[in-house]
Amino acid sequence: MAQDEHRVYLLRHGTTAWSQTGQHTSRSDIPLTVEGELRARQAGQTLTALRPAGPVTVLASPRQRAQRTAALAGLGDIVAEPLLAEWDYGDYEGLTTAQIREQVPDWTVWTHPCPGGETAEQVAARADALLARVADTTSDVVLVGHGHFSRCLIARWLGLPATAGVRFALDPAGITVLGRERDVPQVVRANIPPWQQG
Repeated sequence: MAQDEHRVYLLRHGTTAWSQTGQHTSRSDIPLTVEGELRARQAGQTLTALRPAGPVTVLASPRQRAQRTAALAGLGDIVAEPLLAEWDYGDYEGLTTAQIREQVPDWTVWTHPCPGGETAEQVAARADALLARVADTTSDVVLVGHGHFSRCLIARWLGLPATAGVRFALDPAGITVLGRERDVPQVVRANIPPWQQG
């Protein structure tokens, strides 16, 4: 960001049926569950508590689960941003890790290819392009997206390989805050759960 006080807030979409079952979801346009909608609203309350009042730029993945999360979180002027789409799992779309490992033992998205999908290098390039897009923004930025790609964004923000995203958790409707201290990129807060009353 242009100045230390401007921050990037990563908001992962709320729960879907496939995120509950662990199915890899990139291109499939799966809706939020009832619980996912509730958590998205609560994530909006969390964002309100986290960031000071003032202008904000809101970009969201075009997928309905991200768009709906952004809307339910009370974010306005939402711009659909294709760069925020989830890591393309190719032939592994809709499969769980256990199912993939029946054919490829020890497979993870962080260590093995996704036939017909994106490579880690392609995902890193996409993350870099998105971070470059928001680099000169003069306001806070909220990026509403997906689990694996958002974790890659965290890694790239810190100058690490995209595959280092394995080291960062981001649960459904969770929030991670990225900032800088004297121009040094840092994770200000990580995987904050949506605020829940009672």
